[in-house]
Amino acid sequence: MSQEPRTYALLLILSLSHGVPNSRQDLHPLLQKMAEEIIAGNYLNALLDLIQFQSSHVWTADLTHSVLGYLNSRNVAFTLPSLQAAMENHLQQHLHQPRKLLDDLRAADAQQLRTAMKCLLEDRKDRWQLEGVVLDLGELRTQALQSPGVNRSLVRVTLERCFQVLSALECVQVLGQVLRGSPGSLLQPDVTGTLPRDLREDAFKNLSAVFKDLYDRTSAHSQRALYSWMRAVLQTPSNTTDDSVSWVSAENLWILGRYMVHLSLEEIMKISPIEMGLFISYDNATKQLDTVYDITPALAQAFLERIGSSSFDMRNTSTIHRLGLLVCFYDDLGSLDATLAQVLLHQMIKCGRLRGFHAGIQKLKADLLDIATENQTLNETLGSLSDAVVGLTHGQLESLSPEAVHGAISTLNQVSGWAKSQVIILSAKYLAHEKVLSFHNVSQMGVLLAGVSTQAFYGMDPRDLVQLLRSPVSSHVSHLSPAQQHGVLSKVKEAGEAAAGVVDVQGALFKEVSLFDLRREARFNSTVLKEKELRRAQALFLYDLLSKTTRRPKELLSAGQLIQGVTCSHIEALSPDSFLAHVRYFENNLSLLSPHQMNCLAWKYWEVSRSRMQPFLLTALPARYLASVPVSRCVPVLMSLGKVHLDSLVLDSHKKSLVLRKVQQCLDHSLADEYAVDVVGKLLCHLPAALLLHGVSAGAWATALHGLRDCPGLSPEQKAAVRLRVLEQHGRPQNWTAETTRDLAPFLVLFSGEELSSVATKFPDILQQTASEMAGTLPPREFLRAVFDSVRNSSERVPSTDPSPGCHGVEAPTSDDIFRLAEANACWDPQALLCMEEDTFLRSVDLLGAVRGFSWPQLMTLKEKAVQVWDGPSFWREHHVVSLGRIALALNETELQQLDLGSIDTVASLSQQPGWSPGQAKSILHGFLVDSGYRVQDLKSFHLVGLGATLCAMNTTEISLIKISEFRAVVARMGTLLCSVHVLAEFKRKAETVFGGPTEWSSSVLQELGTIAAGLTKEEIRALDEDLMPYFQPSAIRRLPDEIFKELSTRQLAALGPENAAAVTPAQRRQLSAPQLQSLQWALDGAKIHSGLEAAPSVTPTWTPSARSPPGACVSRGLWLGCPLLVLVPRLVRFRALSKAFRKSVHSSGVSCSSRPRALGVGGTRSRKSLVEVGQPCGQGAADPTQPAGPILARVTDPVTEHTSPWFRWAGPAVRRGMLGRDRVCAQCGQKDPLSCLLGIASDDPLPSDDPGDGDSSTSPLSQTSRCQLHAIPSISPAVGPPVCTLSIPPAVSPAVGPPVCTLSIPPAISPAVGPPACALYPQSEAESTVTDRYLQGADHGPDSPPS
Repeated sequence: MSQEPRTYALLLILSLSHGVPNSRQDLHPLLQKMAEEIIAGNYLNALLDLIQFQSSHVWTADLTHSVLGYLNSRNVAFTLPSLQAAMENHLQQHLHQPRKLLDDLRAADAQQLRTAMKCLLEDRKDRWQLEGVVLDLGELRTQALQSPGVNRSLVRVTLERCFQVLSALECVQVLGQVLRGSPGSLLQPDVTGTLPRDLREDAFKNLSAVFKDLYDRTSAHSQRALYSWMRAVLQTPSNTTDDSVSWVSAENLWILGRYMVHLSLEEIMKISPIEMGLFISYDNATKQLDTVYDITPALAQAFLERIGSSSFDMRNTSTIHRLGLLVCFYDDLGSLDATLAQVLLHQMIKCGRLRGFHAGIQKLKADLLDIATENQTLNETLGSLSDAVVGLTHGQLESLSPEAVHGAISTLNQVSGWAKSQVIILSAKYLAHEKVLSFHNVSQMGVLLAGVSTQAFYGMDPRDLVQLLRSPVSSHVSHLSPAQQHGVLSKVKEAGEAAAGVVDVQGALFKEVSLFDLRREARFNSTVLKEKELRRAQALFLYDLLSKTTRRPKELLSAGQLIQGVTCSHIEALSPDSFLAHVRYFENNLSLLSPHQMNCLAWKYWEVSRSRMQPFLLTALPARYLASVPVSRCVPVLMSLGKVHLDSLVLDSHKKSLVLRKVQQCLDHSLADEYAVDVVGKLLCHLPAALLLHGVSAGAWATALHGLRDCPGLSPEQKAAVRLRVLEQHGRPQNWTAETTRDLAPFLVLFSGEELSSVATKFPDILQQTASEMAGTLPPREFLRAVFDSVRNSSERVPSTDPSPGCHGVEAPTSDDIFRLAEANACWDPQALLCMEEDTFLRSVDLLGAVRGFSWPQLMTLKEKAVQVWDGPSFWREHHVVSLGRIALALNETELQQLDLGSIDTVASLSQQPGWSPGQAKSILHGFLVDSGYRVQDLKSFHLVGLGATLCAMNTTEISLIKISEFRAVVARMGTLLCSVHVLAEFKRKAETVFGGPTEWSSSVLQELGTIAAGLTKEEIRALDEDLMPYFQPSAIRRLPDEIFKELSTRQLAALGPENAAAVTPAQRRQLSAPQLQSLQWALDGAKIHSGLEAAPSVTPTWTPSARSPPGACVSRGLWLGCPLLVLVPRLVRFRALSKAFRKSVHSSGVSCSSRPRALGVGGTRSRKSLVEVGQPCGQGAADPTQPAGPILARVTDPVTEHTSPWFRWAGPAVRRGMLGRDRVCAQCGQKDPLSCLLGIASDDPLPSDDPGDGDSSTSPLSQTSRCQLHAIPSISPAVGPPVCTLSIPPAVSPAVGPPVCTLSIPPAISPAVGPPACALYPQSEAESTVTDRYLQGADHGPDSPPS
């Protein structure tokens, strides 16, 4: 766990002190200087002086006395706590305000700066300890370098001052250490402009090596600036005036490293052949050329030309091996023989590392493939073609003999880039030679293992499968389809090897092991789980199982992904000391924790040690906890939030807006400089459009833009703001340079087609590369159209030769076009797709089947093309269907019935495509049953997995026939299906035979069931324990029918947890009552859920490192403990009328002294009646003990939580006139009607009346309200008095529209059963208004019933 840095340096001085001498004699000058720095408040400098002194002296108790005496002689008195607090505050300022660190280091003297640089340089791990006082320099250094912005200051001060106090080599080493741990945005062009140009050769080479290591993390502009600096330094010794002589020597090329790609064509062509030959002869030249990932074809060919002009023969095998990535652009194919072509192909396997979009490489491979096989067959050359074999068509692969595939398996099993259809063909060829599938055979297949059929796996000897699971080949098993994986697991279990199999299953495959099988395995321990991937249901079961036998939390929390199974009860059961000792395991695995677990972790932290709590965890608590953070704590909170993904912590949009409001307040609605950008980190992605457009200073923009590149989902408003800022800062696209275009590549999707046309013309490769990097997404249509036009304009347009009607003169796509266009293939006209050449379709069908943006007419056209090329669907084989991808969606029910669906792998490839109609799904399901010969009752677990979404087409009779033994093995997979409710209900009945009835389900079972749980009935869902609610999967919550969902109790809704609460649909919300909505809001907010009804101790956010205040103490800097009467307000209706009715009831009935208070009912609707008790104690010990003594007291009982608030003073009918306005304090609640105060109602008359004008909108404060917040200082005790309430009412809403939605905060102590809710104010419907009026008139309740 990263804690707030503390230094105990000065405690070394004070810890041994037992008395303070008055003399300053014999004090070392360096210690005198240190003391003077303390007196001046320069604690960082004092620390540096102490480090310098300690490096050459031994500290003694006499020194402590002498330093203290010196301080006292200067009339400077420190107490131990005050000095420690001053030190901590000062160092925190340096970490939280890196500019101050920069200023202080700039002002430090040479010796102090030298000490600081030495600390960085030497990576000192010194740990000084003296009688319990510790100064850990290593920890201080680590924490400093992990602080955003600190590295930026260290880089600047190193460049400015280090070279004056240390040697150049030492300063370069310091820079290297700081830069390597920093984001690439630190190396902006303005920083590179300050680099020294008079470095010695060794220092320059070392610094150049640092920049080469950081190349990929820097922007294109910064790369260019660094290249310019390196060039300037390298050119200095030359002093030549002859432009014909190049400064680029062999050694300079080696020094430039990856920066050699920034040489101009002219500079490359001037390189001496001798120097180029010398460079190529270097042993490390090939290694360097293997790293020029972003070289352009033109520059690569220029280098190849210069190499060819040297003494190296470009047709020599040795030379080809030295070319590195330059081989990808080899263009001298004139007289190549087959052997050399094969050598080139072997070297070209590395071309996949290139960053640029080089479609020409595919053509070069195809040409070399033709040469390599010119006088030989594919069968003869297959093993020597390297990854060029990926370009072979289905027909060419099918022509291969099994013997040829077997002989080339050592090459084929390592090639990347295979399409699934190609793997299927090659695997079938290999297995045709092997005859029997054994462990030895499959262990040779490598990546081709994915082509083995599920049925073939199921037919293997189980002992071979167990051996497979235990071997290194199991890494390939993890890449099999779910159906294939279950084929393996099913066979292992059937053979009685379940125990060995389950324990030995490794990696991702373990996630497919069923919960039922885990429950039968008794030999699990934390050690065997460390390398396994787990589903949350598995983790819940295993953690609970192992926690019963293991009393050491560390053993479980450190067991890989097992931490997913920690429940709130496990966290709450940890003692404070144990929690703090193990919390680092949670903080190091945040990505594995669910929002519910984060919420539990935050509450535990809050209760145990809020001063050590990571600030980002405040977002898991109700919004007011973060809102209460004082300005002095803003920076650490922003730094903490900036290191995590906010979307995974805050799922509710309203709560997220409150979090971001606090962020903006902390930032003062601006990013003033690059230091502010460093602090916000990933929060940058969530800042509102207005701040991005107007609040980011020009100096901070470059750093902000670098951060925005990595934002996954900017809103339309944010995108528009970024686009405007880009235009403002960089001008219009037609004026951009290549470096600007590269830096702005992720933002090209923000521009219109007209704006992109100039980019497409000037930098087509950058545009096309940007599009290729967006594979799997759906970019805007205008962007795709720009890419499409760019590719079409740069390719040779040849009219189609397809004789089909309508194809004459149509410019059809080529295979090169399709490869380069990627997702932009969606811009083809359907007619052009229909007219493509048959060979083009065969080479490109897998690519076309992966395009997500095809319209229905395009899919229909491509299906028609497939029928033209392959004949009707009845002739298609598995690899044909697999290669179609999304195109298969265009098959109608009749065509689907014609397919050969006897293989579950064929069906699995279809079922994984989303978008099948119920009729199509039924055709696929029945097609499999007919073609395979299986009946429903014969289906194996792997069949169920392969059928996937088509199972939703089953009727209840068919579902009932599924074998329980097969169903229970794949419950988790079945729980991912989004079937209709009646199908899910039938699956639920099936699950009951495995796990028992819903009342018997555990958290792991409910999690395992997934969407199947949406099949619960009203009675069953009402009977579920509230502790199980967080373990519904969000997908199940969304699938619950509205009429079922509304049956959840307020307790169940409050216990849903943030993730499930966020999954509730608008339709489900509309079915809920006001109390239910309030409980749902508590779940969204992250309110603490208690298992019992006892009042929990009040928790108040506080930011002092001291211990918590005693119960009942007033914490003035905390969050609001709140006004207890807020629990009356689930739905605030007819505010003034209710307030008057309550006062009238008290006034008319009077209050007599009694030990039993009088009960009065107050509420908003019949569904919510809050009990208000009013009483006055009798005067014990007074002259007349039967008479009232003391103030009238009142208290409130919440109907949902059944919790009663503390007593508070009731002011009775003595109500003062009060005016409520913007940010006005309504005075003490005790000086006016508490209910009126709490509801924000100003009463004009001291006694209740039936004045019909009470509801007049002109006098209602709500007529000016659009948003309100209620704050209360925590003094609810009758002894202290009622709280002070503040109502913020911004102007804007008319009562004609209804009261606004307002959020009122109350403390945890008010509602312990459900935690500190935010009570939402909702507009009252007309029907509710009528009900309320009738209640007030006594029409809807009996004489003994309290008004509601």
